[in-house]
Amino acid sequence: MTSNEAPVRAGVVAAVGFLALDAVLLVLAGVWMDRPALVVWGGVFAALAAVPLILWRRYLRHLDGVRTARRDMAEEIRHLRTTLRQLPPEAARGEPHR
Repeated sequence: MTSNEAPVRAGVVAAVGFLALDAVLLVLAGVWMDRPALVVWGGVFAALAAVPLILWRRYLRHLDGVRTARRDMAEEIRHLRTTLRQLPPEAARGEPHR
């Protein structure tokens, strides 16, 4: 894990925590007050608590793709630099052949 992922993870944990707390409190209030609508909304919030986790996993997969692309580009740059160093000086400057 890098330092860039820590704030995102903290936000995900906070979002899931708040949604789960809302779900529990709504279900409890619905049961105690005999109001089925609150229980239903508690279930909706419980289901919504999974959404940030799913999106976070997707975000991490995209970050891995970006890291892989950066590594591939760095390798390509190293290869191009090596190729340029092996060229004769006049070819590297772009002088026309006579």
